[in-house]
Amino acid sequence: MSEETTAAAVGFDRGRRQLLVGVALVGAGLYIGVNVKSAPARLPPASHEPFAPNAFIRIAEDDTVTIISPKAEMGQGVYTSLPMIIAEELGVDPSRIRVEAAPVDPAYNSNWFPMQFTGGSSSVRTSFEPLRAAGAAARAVLIAAAAKAWQIDPARLSAADGVITDGTRRARYGELVPLTAGIQPPAKLPLKPASEFKVIGRRVPRLDSRVKVTGQAEFGIDVRQPQMLYAMIARAPVFGARLTGVDDTATRAIAGVVDVKSVPSGVAVIATNTWAAKRGREALQTRWDEGAGAELATRSLREEYRALVAKPGLVAHASGDVSQALAHAAHVIEAEYEVPYLAHACMEPLNCTVHARADRCDIWVGTQFQSEDRRQAAAALGLKPEQVALHTTFLGGGFGRRGNAKSDFIVEAVHVARDLGRPVKVQWTREDDMRGGWYRPFFLDRLRGGLDRHGMPVAWHQTMAGQSIIAGTLFEPIMKKTFDVTSVEGAADMPYAIEHLTVDIHEPVNAVPVQFWRSVGHSHTGFVVNGFLDELAAAGRKDPLELRRALLAGKPRHLAVLNAAAEHAGWGKPLPQGHAHGIALQESFGSIVAQVAEVSVMGEAVRVHRVVCAVDCGPVVNPDTVAAQMEGGIVYGLSAALHGAITLDHGRVQQNNFNDYPVLRMNEMPAVETHIIASDGPMGGVGEIAVPVIAPAVCNAIFTASGRRIRRLPITASLA
Repeated sequence: MSEETTAAAVGFDRGRRQLLVGVALVGAGLYIGVNVKSAPARLPPASHEPFAPNAFIRIAEDDTVTIISPKAEMGQGVYTSLPMIIAEELGVDPSRIRVEAAPVDPAYNSNWFPMQFTGGSSSVRTSFEPLRAAGAAARAVLIAAAAKAWQIDPARLSAADGVITDGTRRARYGELVPLTAGIQPPAKLPLKPASEFKVIGRRVPRLDSRVKVTGQAEFGIDVRQPQMLYAMIARAPVFGARLTGVDDTATRAIAGVVDVKSVPSGVAVIATNTWAAKRGREALQTRWDEGAGAELATRSLREEYRALVAKPGLVAHASGDVSQALAHAAHVIEAEYEVPYLAHACMEPLNCTVHARADRCDIWVGTQFQSEDRRQAAAALGLKPEQVALHTTFLGGGFGRRGNAKSDFIVEAVHVARDLGRPVKVQWTREDDMRGGWYRPFFLDRLRGGLDRHGMPVAWHQTMAGQSIIAGTLFEPIMKKTFDVTSVEGAADMPYAIEHLTVDIHEPVNAVPVQFWRSVGHSHTGFVVNGFLDELAAAGRKDPLELRRALLAGKPRHLAVLNAAAEHAGWGKPLPQGHAHGIALQESFGSIVAQVAEVSVMGEAVRVHRVVCAVDCGPVVNPDTVAAQMEGGIVYGLSAALHGAITLDHGRVQQNNFNDYPVLRMNEMPAVETHIIASDGPMGGVGEIAVPVIAPAVCNAIFTASGRRIRRLPITASLA
């Protein structure tokens, strides 16, 4: 990466005596913007410069450094990693930095998609260079201010630990703030070489831990506003049903119920407290035309998809001649793999608080899609987007659910709040969350693989069937060609060198709403590709590790990760009686992960004892964050692999809560160790990359331990 970046226009807010420095990528340039008017109480003011400012830093005279984060904090650690990036260039200790959620503004849009959002394991890698530039610009202005005051060459000054010094004199950043007016940073901002990093690359404890453990952190569910009401919504019993009648007599008789209101998603019961809203909803009598959604069932979907994959689909990748290679293969094996619908199961159930007035609206919500949520909320109210203020709270888990392309739970709350005259919080119960749709899609794959006489794979044909999560969304123009690229990621671009490879897909349509789920398409293809690869290894009498090594011979980064996981796990060494190893590797979101799972099987019971994870994500900002995300991804993916499934019968979701949609319990948790592989590759993401690998690693170990091949998730259902 370049150690210089181009900058323009820095200024000083005289009203609050704070240095406001920001960065925006506009066209090919990187710009820094300011405003000379008074700032509002919490955030930097909008710029009147002829470019969109993106103010990331606020430095006050009391030495307070505040970072304005455009990325939502949902447990992934960006409220630590992003300040670390700025702290490195600015020359301050990260522990002295405060973080505030950014307002919704085009200036905070991602530099690879024109919207403000948090997802795709992109927060650190897309913010790295802009935030370094923001820190460097602020440092340059402070040095220039000190140089002007001391009548000294700026080159003789240095910045560290919040102080500018020439070796004799010292000035705190806060002292210099009043002197920065009119000073611009140099056209070329010198960025530190990596060899001089003091913050980036070292382990820094989470900066948001204290506010979370003391209860000071405000999640969406914590929001309270004066005169706030509470609402719960009676939604359709099956997806796509239409409301035909309501009897709210008993509901209105319940103490605390204020109103009953029809909204597009159902019927809202509005009350002075959550309990009254819940009791009122339970007393509500509704009638529905269930339509075609009442015919949906997991069994019938399985048969529909099975018929689809028996014939070719839309071609996502084709190299070589698969038909001829299979026809001439020494050995051909076939398999069918299946993964279920999956709920996101966030710790914090969905909620949204809205105060809608005739000419403006405030929304308090934990969201991953700030700009799109604001746009859709404004459209629902007939307002301009700038008339809607969206306040991003902490998120008690997102995993994609709080990045809904239709802004479903935000728009729903806006409809409830419209004409109400008071703030209202729409609260979902755990059961609402579990049965509310927007799942990871159900997928079924048919695979045929061919081996040569030496047992090496020469042909791979994978046909999959599953709903598109991109169709009908704002992402469709760039992420859906003739097929949804997210559905085939990890399969159509698998890293293994198989000469004759075809991947095709069918995209059936039904009433079940689907969307992003942590690791997106890789959550399905990681299981299928790694599982079938192990089947080819077994059929060709190859060690699964050695086969992968052979197929990755031209990919040194992949090999380094694979070998590290195997070595640290003790692959090939004796294990306790009844234990076995399984291995898997997946490249996703710009990173490479391999895992070795140590597993034992006793009847229908599977025990995962240990998971060794190796990861190459390029340059690392905070190793603690990487390790935490590997551990969290393994917990999340293992929960789904062992237990997770949303099933349908007569259109009705069969799961309600964690009693029938379990997540991993403490007594099921394996020992996890993470090894970060030093790499000069480009920076990759870490938030999702551990998820796709754990299911196949465990299932491959189950086969070695018991001879039972798991081709349908969850594992517990397959072994039952």
